Amino acid sequence: MRDSRESNNRGAFTGHSTAATLLGMADDSMIDDNQETEALAVWQTLSRLRSTRPLVHCVTNAVAMDLTANLLLAAGASPVMAHAKEEVEEVASAAAALCINIGTLDGPSAEAMYLAAKAAVESGVPWLLDPVGVGATSFRREIAERLSHLQPSVIRGNASEITALSQESGGGHGVDATIESWDALDAAQDLARKCGTVVAVTGSIDYVTNGHDMTAIANGSEMMGRVTAVGCALSALTAACLAVQEDPMRATVHALVIMGVAGEFAAERAVAPGSFRSALVDAIYLLDEATLVKAVRIG
Repeated sequence: MRDSRESNNRGAFTGHSTAATLLGMADDSMIDDNQETEALAVWQTLSRLRSTRPLVHCVTNAVAMDLTANLLLAAGASPVMAHAKEEVEEVASAAAALCINIGTLDGPSAEAMYLAAKAAVESGVPWLLDPVGVGATSFRREIAERLSHLQPSVIRGNASEITALSQESGGGHGVDATIESWDALDAAQDLARKCGTVVAVTGSIDYVTNGHDMTAIANGSEMMGRVTAVGCALSALTAACLAVQEDPMRATVHALVIMGVAGEFAAERAVAPGSFRSALVDAIYLLDEATLVKAVRIG
């Protein structure tokens, strides 16, 4: 999945063999045998999302709220954007999933994020941490590290963000990735083991790990890097999948596939970034089983 926070040094990954090679998996026939099964599982998650319409609480950044809310609605979820510290605990406890995104961070929002995450954990609500630009400043690192210790179900970021959070030190340049996703695999596994969570590294190839197992997803479009907040919306979609799929790793993989396939579908119909943004929301809404089964590239 490519978003505006990913490296601009992207290649065109058009087949599952690329993901297989990067994972050191040489037997493409084995991957071929698994594609339809995995695609059907993704479709089941999306179908449950559409039928149950889970409430997804998003404590996200100001830049991302509009696209995030519209994409969640298109996917079938019910978004709520509650940020006030006076109400986040109540909302998080009542939600089916929580997404915390530190993109436009300040003191009051940091406090609200901590309260929301703590309430989610105490209520058994799955939650996701998106540590936007964590390597850029000591303030972001402090808040992201504090949140990462509150048992997030998933942490999703680009390679620079995951590396910086894993090292609990500086790294990256603003919110942009300065390394490719596969360069952060060791950091992702270390972070997953340290926090007892699932970690997703998104980029030219997406990777999901629980600290032991690893899955690669090669779906997506380069156009996704031309529109801001696509990655933030992906994090919220992942939280929505957590609400209907109990296994956090499978939920994360399924969300990445859904967004990646929708991005490919949208790119075929868009002429530029502005039309792509609208086409992406439409593609999430229109995504069907046949399209998923044909397009999924998981290794």
